[in-house]
Amino acid sequence: MLSKGTIILVNLNPTKGSETGKIRPCVVVSNNKLNKILPIVQVTPLTNWSEKKSQIITNIEVVPNSINNLDKKSIIDCIQTRPIDIQRRYIKSIGSVSAEVTDEIDKSLKIIFDL
Repeated sequence: MLSKGTIILVNLNPTKGSETGKIRPCVVVSNNKLNKILPIVQVTPLTNWSEKKSQIITNIEVVPNSINNLDKKSIIDCIQTRPIDIQRRYIKSIGSVSAEVTDEIDKSLKIIFDL
């Protein structure tokens, strides 16, 4: 089972329009109860850090550390949240985000979905 807050490598291709694509790290954002029983998980992709992206209120900055195992400063792009089929898109787990970052993701998703 993939747990909420786990960073996984995902093949997001094919995409259409402005959707985030390529093989990239994503954070699992769906809850563990659903993750345990469904063949899909909801993820939010990470993208390269930029000053412009860091100004978007629903984006979350993440710096590399030994827990997340990222190799560069990144942005969690919460507006690009999407479901993925674990069997077809999941490649491997690479780390996890802290409870504080998970809380920030939850706050961003509440803003995006007006919850």
